Amino acid sequence: MTGKTKVALLIVAHGSTVNPDSSAPTFAHAVEIRRRKIFVDVECAFWKEEPSLRDATFLFDPESIREVCVVPNFISEGYFTQTVVPRELELSGRITRRSNGQVWKYCDPVGNHPLMTELLLKRAGEVAPNVDPTETSLLIVAHGTDLNENSAVAAKREAEKIRCLGKYRTVLNVYMEEPPLVSEWRKLTKTPNVIVVPFFISDGLHSYEDIPRLIGIIVAAGVDRGRPWSAAPATVRGKIFRANPYRINGRSVFYAPSIGTDPGFADIIIEQTGIIKS
Repeated sequence: MTGKTKVALLIVAHGSTVNPDSSAPTFAHAVEIRRRKIFVDVECAFWKEEPSLRDATFLFDPESIREVCVVPNFISEGYFTQTVVPRELELSGRITRRSNGQVWKYCDPVGNHPLMTELLLKRAGEVAPNVDPTETSLLIVAHGTDLNENSAVAAKREAEKIRCLGKYRTVLNVYMEEPPLVSEWRKLTKTPNVIVVPFFISDGLHSYEDIPRLIGIIVAAGVDRGRPWSAAPATVRGKIFRANPYRINGRSVFYAPSIGTDPGFADIIIEQTGIIKS
């Protein structure tokens, strides 16, 4: 214990009513953070799962816990971090003083942390360890949306930072629902190798099914084509990340799991609280 015995951590995330994998990374990071014994308590809450965001205000005993750090496990600043989470947790700003005496500190989302660049490069290296970077394009794929213009900012920022390093021939931020579209990767890139890293918190419908369809990955043999790929057993869904490289139009495409599944997210969550600095 670091002496911060009256400080608790609440990790908030989106969750899903249909995808059991959605909350798995958040719970895994919470387990790792508990193991380190930095906080007196570590809990998770979700918008679409239990425990719910609205119930999270009752998770921490005000007698033994005087401060709660809330870290959004979201890949970017946007509608959920700016509107949904503060509303559901009844947060009035960065610092909220509750009637029971507790102080709730609202932290930046994990996607804003500088370590994100390092994790993206690490994941790209893991999925395609033997390719020549000078003959390789790296695509960071985010959702893209009209709901909040900030949703695409994090992916663009990370692509620019990696591009400045000069490691890969081409580095692009691409999106599922707004230009530049990931489905246009053949026109956007010219290299023989292409690495695709989903810029999402968890593996789910987008990483198992939507993005693979958009980039032209053929579903591995043995999957029932009459049911959604995302509804297949976990052991089957995971094959999509293990069948690299995919040969598409004479090029090698390497497809990675979502960045939020990286164990390094536990370090980012801790650092976003300001309790410990690396």
